[in-house]
Amino acid sequence: MATPPDPPQNAETASPASLVDREGYNERFLGPSLPLPRPTGPDTATTVLPYTNFSVVFRPDRRLAAATAVTIDGAHLVDVPREDEWRFDPRLPETQQAGHPVYQDNPLDKGHLVRRLDPVWGPEASMANDDTFHYTNAAPQMNVFNQGKKLWQGLENFLLDHAEEFDRKLTVFTGPVLEDSDPPYRGIQVPLRFWKVAAFMQDGELASTAYVLDQSPDLRRDAAARVMAEAARAGDPPPLGAFRTFQVPVSDIARLTALDLGPLPAADRLTAGRRAAPRWTRLESYDDITVHAA
Repeated sequence: MATPPDPPQNAETASPASLVDREGYNERFLGPSLPLPRPTGPDTATTVLPYTNFSVVFRPDRRLAAATAVTIDGAHLVDVPREDEWRFDPRLPETQQAGHPVYQDNPLDKGHLVRRLDPVWGPEASMANDDTFHYTNAAPQMNVFNQGKKLWQGLENFLLDHAEEFDRKLTVFTGPVLEDSDPPYRGIQVPLRFWKVAAFMQDGELASTAYVLDQSPDLRRDAAARVMAEAARAGDPPPLGAFRTFQVPVSDIARLTALDLGPLPAADRLTAGRRAAPRWTRLESYDDITVHAA
């Protein structure tokens, strides 16, 4: 008896076998060991999902990533056409992932955590491009485009251009700040802030810089809480604010996220003087960024 053909794959679903060969993030890409960020609390469960040139440290309880890590070889980036075909990662139950219904008929975008262009280098560039379109690599962001978002999206390019090593390599860690107070919406909690830590070699030493993207509403804390609660009761998306991008101490990212960032806080290029009040520097342009040691 002939075996019936396999049913066609859903556009959002792939076979688990389709990802078995992914090697994921290389923690020795820059030379010094930079492990994946992991929660410091023993009760926070995560799953590591390797892709091409990056990995995701996933929080099933939040249906979002806790952290991502990507290696960027700036000298060998490849131009690959963009195709917005988001899909579930078949290695996790779909109920543990924030899929298309979270983003449907509202002003929320599927915000890439690992930027689509970053892992797209080397012989597997096309595979890396496709891998960034898994829902495990997305988080809801407001679909506005302002200077803050423009700065955030171009940080990797800016840092690659300023890396002092000839090979122009970066390792970038990114994720949402997952807080218990994040507003609920369609079965998830929408993060109000995102973080990024970039690592590179400078004068033969490990260097790092850290950034926060804030999309919380530009309201007083009590007013914001009231507006968020009203939206939740009505089933509406949270009324998020305009993007604001800051350079911050790497140690603040570790504190905000309760993640172990290994050697990155000690390699921070934000000078002691700049870490004094105000500790967070709002970025209006790339000229405001500190990337050199004092």
